[in-house]
Amino acid sequence: MPHSFPSTGWVESLVAILNEDERYAHVARGWEGDLLFEIHPDGDGPGVGQGVQRVYLDLWHGRCRSGSFHEVGSLNVPKAAFSMLATKAQFLRILSGELDPMQAMLTRKLQVVGSMGYILRNVPVVLDFVRCCRRVELPGQPTG
Repeated sequence: MPHSFPSTGWVESLVAILNEDERYAHVARGWEGDLLFEIHPDGDGPGVGQGVQRVYLDLWHGRCRSGSFHEVGSLNVPKAAFSMLATKAQFLRILSGELDPMQAMLTRKLQVVGSMGYILRNVPVVLDFVRCCRRVELPGQPTG
């Protein structure tokens, strides 16, 4: 079932995929760190802060212990070890496979707050996490 990004349905689908995916469980078995996506409206780049939606994922040793979607203005957003900031359009380019996540980080189309060294030492985990994110069906996305 398709879920728009970002949304509660998208987060719930991703949590289920991460926890059922044996490859992710193996690749991410040493990963310790929760993650926060900060999704800025198109035309309102990271750092401006108007209308920001957030997705929180508690990632720990190949599992996703919890996930939540936080609408604009939400006050109960958990702090995370890593934050990824981008416009909705850039996140959708990554999710569609049009933009490589590592290239997006290195060109600052996707800004990282947290230990970039840890991320660079764990590139296979990052790439497999994105593979799982891409499994969440988006509206209008071809199936198959």
